[in-house]
Amino acid sequence: MASIKKDDNKQKWEETEFPLVCETCLGDNPYVRMTKETHGKKCKICDIPFTVFAWQAGTRGRLKKVEICRTCARSKNVCQVCIYDLQYGLPVQVRDKILAEEGCKDAVVAVPQSDANRAWMTAQQERDIEQGKAIQGCVPTNSAAAMKLQSMARMEPRYERNLPKLCSFFAKGECNRGSQCPFRHELPRDKNDPLSKQNTKDRFFGTNDPVASGMVRRQKEKAEQRRAELKARGGDGDERAVSTLYVRFTDEGSQKRITEAEVRDKFYSFGEIASVRMHADKGAFVEFTSPQATQHAIANTNRSNIGGRKVIVNWARVPKRGAVSAGPQSQPGVAGEGGRIRPMAPPGGFKGKNSAASAGFSTSLGVPRPGGGVIRRPGVSGARGAAPKPYYPSTDPGRLGSQSSPQT
Repeated sequence: MASIKKDDNKQKWEETEFPLVCETCLGDNPYVRMTKETHGKKCKICDIPFTVFAWQAGTRGRLKKVEICRTCARSKNVCQVCIYDLQYGLPVQVRDKILAEEGCKDAVVAVPQSDANRAWMTAQQERDIEQGKAIQGCVPTNSAAAMKLQSMARMEPRYERNLPKLCSFFAKGECNRGSQCPFRHELPRDKNDPLSKQNTKDRFFGTNDPVASGMVRRQKEKAEQRRAELKARGGDGDERAVSTLYVRFTDEGSQKRITEAEVRDKFYSFGEIASVRMHADKGAFVEFTSPQATQHAIANTNRSNIGGRKVIVNWARVPKRGAVSAGPQSQPGVAGEGGRIRPMAPPGGFKGKNSAASAGFSTSLGVPRPGGGVIRRPGVSGARGAAPKPYYPSTDPGRLGSQSSPQT
């Protein structure tokens, strides 16, 4: 029950029943006992008193408590303790940098740094919460930003961040507690190490964050190393395929075998599928007719489930030099002379009176002659065959249990 605030200045003081924290800060112990202190201290961002929660973060963790108020944490979608993004587990500086590079500047919430403007913004957010409106969160607005954030996401709990702090008496050689000391008996870092100089405001506003700077630097080094390795193999510096993704089947979840039909049912809604090639029980290659459909599928299906089995979806790599013949190709699902990818026929072929002939496929033609060119049907001269129709499982009556042949 909220207390009665007689003073006008206390009307904006925050009272909550549970903190907004990430899984890492809660610790590895599923049974957490918290202490609650109403208006225990001021927020380090907006200087407004708020409810302070404290708990022991795990069996070997230290005592942790919230550092900023819940309203400021919701405005940036971050944890109240570590100030990391709740959706991707990244520092605010890394997340906002990726959103700005991928054209999602409108998704970045610019929190005012002056006291008057910050108080007005806090009042507006509290009014939206009372009216049931959602606060604008820092979430990506396009698939490119979402895919890049997912590739850098660190959602696995990192409980080493909850370890006790260093013992200052041990560094001086004066600690006599031994194994009973609640602090770590390790030598401190170098004084010039940037990781030893961190503060809450810089992490919240995404400025001068040494952790974020280190992550961005390591990401650039990995990208440059991959491009150098690809160029050494004779590539052009970009290892991604044009419009093909790779679905890797993990061992998490169900262990049943994933079929090609299940893979098609998962990805056909994102665009026209040119081909699906199963890679034993390890994964599958799914090729779309456009790179935009591939990018949209990766952003929406990565770390999802197919048939109860978790899958990892990412861009497929180009084949090694010499692995694919350079001759002309006119098979379905392969780019021809014009660069356009032809869609594949449905599983089992076409059914009906005109079957493959009505869709532009010829079963009597063999390998095209070395000269290439347009392939004609037997007995037809000068007239082009009809373009192959894309196959969508939702429009096939046979997939829904019907025994009748589809209409032609």
